[in-house]
Amino acid sequence: MYFSLIKAMFGKKEQSKDTFLHRKLGPTLASVVLFILEVTQIVIISAAIILPIRFFLIQPFYVKGESMEPNFYDNEYLIIDEISYRFREPERGEIVVFRYPRNPSEFFIKRVVGLPGETIEISDGRVTVINEDFPDGRSIDEPYTLNDFTAGSKRVVLNPDEYFVLGDNRDASYDSRRFGPIRKDAIVGRVWVRGLPLTKINLFDAPDYNL
Repeated sequence: MYFSLIKAMFGKKEQSKDTFLHRKLGPTLASVVLFILEVTQIVIISAAIILPIRFFLIQPFYVKGESMEPNFYDNEYLIIDEISYRFREPERGEIVVFRYPRNPSEFFIKRVVGLPGETIEISDGRVTVINEDFPDGRSIDEPYTLNDFTAGSKRVVLNPDEYFVLGDNRDASYDSRRFGPIRKDAIVGRVWVRGLPLTKINLFDAPDYNL
């Protein structure tokens, strides 16, 4: 298939090159050189397609630790969508990969719970969102958490470019309760697909909330 593709792209020029090489190098050496040239063309074409996708659209990520159980486990292989947030804002409930604010060389995976401009309050095991629609606050339902209980006592007012993120396994998660909100420019992208293990391949969307 690749050989036919290259032939279609280069047409008569390829035939001329075949004749020239056979005349100059002989049939055996010419065949070797032609094979190397064809492989090189395939690599260049493939790289031109794959590399932009890898560096600007999606990238792989391995889960480390137990902070996102029961939805993500250690060593699972995820595909991160890096393009969506260039055109829209992160949504509540989306799982994001971001640079740890205190050490940008480290990457964390957490779930977006609080959005810019909101106030997030944690008390009595519940997460309450205070915003324009719910000025008196609204405790959110989080069926994806491991034990449906969020430890701690905290009240955070988010700036216009800040997000409050939490792990699904609240008892084992180091998150915005400890290091504070994250800025949008720290977010690498949203978790799009679980690629491995093969038995757990899945696409991910934000859950519906009672807001």
